[in-house]
Amino acid sequence: MELHLELAIDRQYCDKSRPSSFPEHAVVLIDSITWSYRMFFRRLAQPLRTLNSIATFVTRPSLYTYPASHHLRTMASAMGKRLEGKTVVVTGASSGIGKSTAIEFARTSPKNLKLIVTARRLEVLEQLKEEIKKEVGDGVQVLPVRLDVSNPEEVRNFVGNLPEEFKDINVLVNNAGLVKGVAKAPSIAEEDINIMFNTNVTGLINMTQAILPIFLARGEAGAGDVINVGSIAGREPYPGGSIYCATKAAVRSFTDSLRKELIATRVRVIEIDPGQVETEFSVVRFYGDKKAADKVYEGCEPLTPEDIAEVVVFAAGRRENVVLADTLIFPNHQAAATVMHKKT
Repeated sequence: MELHLELAIDRQYCDKSRPSSFPEHAVVLIDSITWSYRMFFRRLAQPLRTLNSIATFVTRPSLYTYPASHHLRTMASAMGKRLEGKTVVVTGASSGIGKSTAIEFARTSPKNLKLIVTARRLEVLEQLKEEIKKEVGDGVQVLPVRLDVSNPEEVRNFVGNLPEEFKDINVLVNNAGLVKGVAKAPSIAEEDINIMFNTNVTGLINMTQAILPIFLARGEAGAGDVINVGSIAGREPYPGGSIYCATKAAVRSFTDSLRKELIATRVRVIEIDPGQVETEFSVVRFYGDKKAADKVYEGCEPLTPEDIAEVVVFAAGRRENVVLADTLIFPNHQAAATVMHKKT
């Protein structure tokens, strides 16, 4: 309902010409009455305008008239649609962040998605396949592939050995990585140095080079996502982690360079750097000593693999022109690689 009370008063008493023969005192009286009417109707109209605004607000769909859950569902639905029909590769998918990432992709786009999950432990990947099928049904096709990314020959043969329907890859999540030991120079084992560099750096680069031609051949300017899981260690080196920190710094440099090299394409290059996350990571670092690994997380609440997986899938689920180029994720108690608040 539109209100024109004030306008009507103005037209009736102000816009209408007065006869020129009116005496001066009559003109003053009429002006006084006009002003009084205007003030009266202005005050009358104000609450009616407020009521009109409230009625418009209530009847018009807006951001505020829906519950938060509605918008979360809408956002999730948009992500799911963007991911529909895509083929996603996740390395290091047998546990931790890789496993959670595969599950999160399946949950986000359960109707039409292909997942290639890779790791050295094939039997664990088969269990993951069944887990995903049980949760989301047959809309997600899961292909477990035994792959050691530190072995260049296995990586070179990876795409060629895939079934034809899985070769059109859209997203590569380079997650496979590890850390061995806390030794300091000159006591770092050569074997540990080699396995960390071969897996974290050479393996990631080789996987990217194996998949990138598929991305560049798509459309006029190419399309696809390279998502590299880095670490806070690549930004802030710390004692007892020199080799691991060096490998993650290398990943960061490679990622930044690759993004610049592919700037004329539609290939998105994304890095996600977690802070402290509780996975098998620390168990591997301490050569299977679970007790030593658990001490790392005492007195604090680290991130979970699911926390990182949600960010990975979110990055892949943005519209094509949006690139989450560089993301650093901390738990609430962490401010830097070695700055953490722990309860005693």
